[in-house]
Amino acid sequence: MRSAYRRRALASAATLALLGTGSPTVTAADDEPGLSRFHHQKIKWSDCADEAAMDDPPTDDLQCGRITVPLDYAKPGGATLDLAMARHRATGKSRGSVLLNFGGPGGAGVSQLAYDGKDFMGLTNGYDVVTFDPRGVGRSSPVSCGEGTEPDADVVGGEAGDNPRAVLEQLRRAAKACARHSGPVLRHIGTVNASRDLDVMRQALGDKKLNYLGFSYGTRLGAVYAAQFPGKVGRFVLDGVDTLTESLAEQGLAGAAGQQTALEAFLNWCVTDIACPFGQDARIARRRVVDLVDSLDKDPVPTGYGDRFSGQDLVGAIGQGLYSKRMWPPLERALAALVEDGDARGVMGFGGGGATVPSRRSPAREAPSPDSDGGLVDEVKVPVDNFPSALMAINCADDPDRPTAARITKQLPALRTAYEQVSPVFGRYRLTEVLTCYGRPKGTDFIRTEVRDVDTPKMLLVGTRGDPATPYRWTTETAERLGSSAVVLDNKGEGHTGYSSSKCVHRTVDVFLLYGSLPADGSSCGADESG
Repeated sequence: MRSAYRRRALASAATLALLGTGSPTVTAADDEPGLSRFHHQKIKWSDCADEAAMDDPPTDDLQCGRITVPLDYAKPGGATLDLAMARHRATGKSRGSVLLNFGGPGGAGVSQLAYDGKDFMGLTNGYDVVTFDPRGVGRSSPVSCGEGTEPDADVVGGEAGDNPRAVLEQLRRAAKACARHSGPVLRHIGTVNASRDLDVMRQALGDKKLNYLGFSYGTRLGAVYAAQFPGKVGRFVLDGVDTLTESLAEQGLAGAAGQQTALEAFLNWCVTDIACPFGQDARIARRRVVDLVDSLDKDPVPTGYGDRFSGQDLVGAIGQGLYSKRMWPPLERALAALVEDGDARGVMGFGGGGATVPSRRSPAREAPSPDSDGGLVDEVKVPVDNFPSALMAINCADDPDRPTAARITKQLPALRTAYEQVSPVFGRYRLTEVLTCYGRPKGTDFIRTEVRDVDTPKMLLVGTRGDPATPYRWTTETAERLGSSAVVLDNKGEGHTGYSSSKCVHRTVDVFLLYGSLPADGSSCGADESG
């Protein structure tokens, strides 16, 4: 098999065909007229009784609250949104709060902290550990594309992929459905506004500076905050560093290559086990995975929830299962149940997750009204498609490129070939994600043009050499772009992000956040220090 680097190089020329022009820069002042009512609010914390219906019930010491932010920061006197928040209180002397974002984009922080809060208990020695559901995500006015309409459904496979006009029409219909079911928040979603929400949270928490730990997409959010509010940056850690410069088309190519490499590593491990559902030969196993995806795309299996599980659903689930080696044994068992018994329930459990821990898929839920007043949505009413809907909405809002119909029509066959050369399993899936921005408003160019050379205290950037989702080169490129404030920690291990998989990274991050002690730029954590 060709290396991920070679596959990426072969396809780069075709990918560049999707690049376009930027939109106007978005700026934010530190204290604007009309925002004082948001800046001076106080959070009322209470137990998380409203979260009782979550798949992963919160621990007794988890508290929940909310803040209110403007729907449109240009019109602070207009409509508002409530954002769901949660915290574990400090057990030692508190120096304030550390705010977590688990990534996605589209990952709900409240349920994630309830699920995985034990990983952050060390930080409660000095902080309230706080997280939130960003606008459009989870209980915070969740976006949706409607029951039975997946925003990232396969549009480039089979016969449809041979007809670019049909692809474009399907993309237009999908964009309209997302706008219809999501309501006004969809027009005000994206990282630039989410960053401004962060600063409202900082003030509501009573912190002079924002202390922050962001994973994957959460690193993009942290970098944007540093550019918008450099004087308010406290201790910042960005783990699994996202790109600030590459287009969605380039990101999709890098993601497909990284996932293909991770899949091959998983299969090399799987075939050493007699229970591997793809046999004991790695080359044959790779072919069988492709055949399984194709078979399910032609004949999806029933899920028990009234819908069907396709090959592209499987691709998305496998991608989540490859984020950490700790997930390989349950992924192998889930794939065996699918291959041997036609039982998709196990692999469905890997679909629709956040940055580090996949959430469980639930039966279809009724989407909230698009005419919602901006209040929090009950957990049981969060649409089942909220994660993919929010992921695409935020990525599209952050990306200014909108190739014309003529360009897509001309380039689609070459792009499809290029992506499938990079990854015969993930290529179509990632290309579909890229194309899904067609028919949506052009996004901001603020991230590409303005997030650079930030004048902030030193911040820690963690890159993992074997990360299948955020390649290590993004860490060094983003560090160079952010300037002298960035300090890089090189994690020699595997998996997406380092905090939850490497004892060395975990220890280094906690020491910095708690005591302000940074490693030297370029320091490393060995692969043998993972845990």
